[in-house]
Amino acid sequence: MSAEQKITAAPPDGLPTYRLLTGPDDATFCHRVSEAIALGYKLYGSPAATFNGQQVIVAQAIIWPSIESAIAERKT
Repeated sequence: MSAEQKITAAPPDGLPTYRLLTGPDDATFCHRVSEAIALGYKLYGSPAATFNGQQVIVAQAIIWPSIESAIAERKT
């Protein structure tokens, strides 16, 4: 993220503050996660993977930084 970009209280374009990205474990999925990080999202937890009989399916939760403190408070 460049110095000009600022994290706002809400994600751009009406996106939710919590998202679970899922899909086949391929370059397209990796690009989706990378694009979300470039927007300002942060990874939340470890990725998950499963095999559906044909391909590996992965999932990665991401959060908008403005909700990070609320999540931390609930854990204590």
